[in-house]
Amino acid sequence: MDNMDISYIINEYAEEHEDYFRAIAPPIIQTSNFAFNKVDDLRKSFEDEYATWLYSRGLNPTVEILRKKLAALDGAEDCLVFNSGAAAIFASVLANVKSGDHIVSVRHPYTWAKKMFNVILPRFDITTTYVDGRDVENFRRATKPNTTLYYLESPNSWWFELQDLKAVAELAKQNNIVTICDNSYCTPLYQKPIEYGIDLVLQSATKYIGGHSDVVAGVLSGSRKMIERIFNSEYMNIGSGIQPFNAWLLIRGLRTLPMRLERITNTTNKVATYLKQHPLVDKLIFPFDKDFPQYELAKQQMKGACGLLSFVIKAKNIETIERFCESLRHILMAVSWGGHESLIIPGCAAIKPEKFFAESEDHRMLRLYCGLEDAEYIIEDLEQAFDDSMCGITD
Repeated sequence: MDNMDISYIINEYAEEHEDYFRAIAPPIIQTSNFAFNKVDDLRKSFEDEYATWLYSRGLNPTVEILRKKLAALDGAEDCLVFNSGAAAIFASVLANVKSGDHIVSVRHPYTWAKKMFNVILPRFDITTTYVDGRDVENFRRATKPNTTLYYLESPNSWWFELQDLKAVAELAKQNNIVTICDNSYCTPLYQKPIEYGIDLVLQSATKYIGGHSDVVAGVLSGSRKMIERIFNSEYMNIGSGIQPFNAWLLIRGLRTLPMRLERITNTTNKVATYLKQHPLVDKLIFPFDKDFPQYELAKQQMKGACGLLSFVIKAKNIETIERFCESLRHILMAVSWGGHESLIIPGCAAIKPEKFFAESEDHRMLRLYCGLEDAEYIIEDLEQAFDDSMCGITD
C-alpha cells in the first residue's frame, strides 16, 4: 500500500461523509444483516461474502472504515479486526498450519499464544519449538523440513526481547515459511513489521488503539490474498469478528493515538530515568534505555518505545513486593496497558508465595505502564510506595 500521511489516515481515510448524511463522525451500523432487492445480488453475496454486505459476522460498514484505517497504518493491503487480540493470534496461526506441521516461536510469547502452542495444537499433531529470538541463528537451527510458521513478538511484554525482523523474514522466505509478528508493544506508529518482510502482523487493539480501557479487540494485517483466505475460513467459522459499536470506539480512539503516544512516551522516559537511579531498584528493563542489551536494534527497528517498562526491586521476600504494590495510591494493579491510567503488575502474582525465590529477577520484577497522568504524579506515587515498603528491601 502506498504511504499515506498519518493525519490523513486517522482523520479522513475511508470516511465517505456523503454516504451517511454528511455526519462528521461515522455512524454505528448496528445491524445483524442486510437486505437485497434482487435475487441475483443475494446469490452473488453467497458466492463472495468478502465483497459485499450480507451478515455482520462477516463485513459491516462501521468495521470496514476501521479495517481500512488500520491496514493503512500497518502499511498492509488489508486487515481483519477481531473481538480480542487472542482471537487474532488464534486465527492467524490456525490458518497457516495443518496436522503434522512444526512451528518455531519466540520463547516468551503472550500467555494465550503459548497455551495454544502447548495445549490446543498438539491435539492435531502440531508441535512447537521455543527459541531465544534475539539470535536469528536460533530460528535457523530450530527449523525442520515440516516447519511452516515462525511466530514472533517484538518486543515482548516483560523482558522486551526483540527479533531482527528483516533477518528472520529473509530466512523464512528462503524456506517458504510464513512469519507472524505480534506488534502490540509498538503499535503501527512506532514499528511496521510488514516493511521488514513479515507476512502477518497482529496487535491487541485493546491497548493503544482503543486507548481508554473500555474495549477489547485484536487486529491482523497482511496481503489481501492472505487476509481474504483467513476471512473465508477461520474468521467466519470461529465467529470472532468485532461488533460495530466496539469498532466505532476504536475509530474514536484512533483520532487521538499520535498525541497519546507522544505524551505517554515523554512521561515514560522521565519515569524510567527516576527508576534507573533509585537505590532500591536493581535493574531497569526498557528498550530505549542505553543499557538495554538490544538498544541498537530497538533504535533501528522502532521509532519509539511507549509506556511499558519493567524494573527489578531489591526485595528479599515476597511480602515486601506485595506491600509495595498495595501501597500505591494512584497506580492501579491490573493486567494490560495502553489506556489512560497507569498500571502495575508484579511478576510474583503468577506464583504461589511459597515458591518465591529472592535470587530470581523474574520473581522480583514489576511491570509498569505509564498512562496519561503527569510524570511527577506517577513518580510521587512510586516514591511514597518505596518509602512505605522499604523495610525489608535492604539491610
